[in-house]
Amino acid sequence: MELSYDYALDRDCTTLSRHVLQQLQSFGPEAQDLSAIMSRIALAGKIISRRLSRAGLVEGALGFTGDINVQGEAVKKMDLFANEVFIAVFKQSGLVCQMASEEMEKPYYIPENCPIGRYSLLYDPIDGSSNVDINLNVGSIFSIRQQAGDDPEQIGANLLQNGHHQLASGYILYGPSTMLVYSIGTGVHSFTLDPSLGEFILSSENVRIPNHGPIYSVNEGNFWQWDDAIRDFIRYVHRHEGYTARYSGALVGDIHRILFQGGVFLYPGTLKDPQGKLRLLYESAPLAFLIEQAGGAASTGVRPLLNEMPQYLHQRTPLIIGSKEDVALVESFIEERIKLDRDKLQVTP
Repeated sequence: MELSYDYALDRDCTTLSRHVLQQLQSFGPEAQDLSAIMSRIALAGKIISRRLSRAGLVEGALGFTGDINVQGEAVKKMDLFANEVFIAVFKQSGLVCQMASEEMEKPYYIPENCPIGRYSLLYDPIDGSSNVDINLNVGSIFSIRQQAGDDPEQIGANLLQNGHHQLASGYILYGPSTMLVYSIGTGVHSFTLDPSLGEFILSSENVRIPNHGPIYSVNEGNFWQWDDAIRDFIRYVHRHEGYTARYSGALVGDIHRILFQGGVFLYPGTLKDPQGKLRLLYESAPLAFLIEQAGGAASTGVRPLLNEMPQYLHQRTPLIIGSKEDVALVESFIEERIKLDRDKLQVTP
């Protein structure tokens, strides 16, 4: 049986930028803008991937810088490099007016872009950077939002909106192969970097997360720091067959596994950090948008994650995300504990 040339082209040449235009079914200015932004994100991913693949051979690529970021966390050299890569690829793009990441205390404005740049980019340049020095999976997370208003200095109007205002989101996973997974509100699509072409090529279209999966992903070292409801859920999965614990310490890698295999990822609050450690605007909300587009769910435990309204740029939030049935199960334990606590208060003399 002969394969047609058209089939070969569709199989080998569905690049990221082409796919975005196909999904939007338009070649208008907005569609071309989003396609160009995704191409720039892909370029950043290629540069970071190249650096990671040679990290052990490149002087100054591994270890800490000695600085502390706005989150109070030690900055890895790869964090700083990746953040600068994202800035560099967008600085003269004419597309993005402002950028925000966990490595910068305030948004980074690009004045020369603002007259025409109608978008904002929020991103985590390297998620799971503690894994870099030991050669485990890490990732980048991104979110594209519409620039609101004419004054980029108005952080509230432009960035402090709930997750429903995202135009697109996704992540890049740096592993045995480099993969980019994205959504522009038309499903979730996965691309794999082909080094021979230097392009991200479509590998899985319209990815759907199973309604239920066997995996629960959480740092059980924090067990005694959690609320009773989360401990109740963990005890439940310990006592029932069919559950498997998988946790890498890299959010993107854990979410990627759950997207394709099903299950639930949890990063709840603790006694030390009641709101958890994940940032709402450039970690939790982008992943929530993506997972919901794949048919999954994302929650703070008491409300949908995408409904959460940020009060400040680096706000943190608890995160429960994954298959719909598994997220609902965790929420049921939280609801039950809330009900028990409420009943105790009512009977207290």
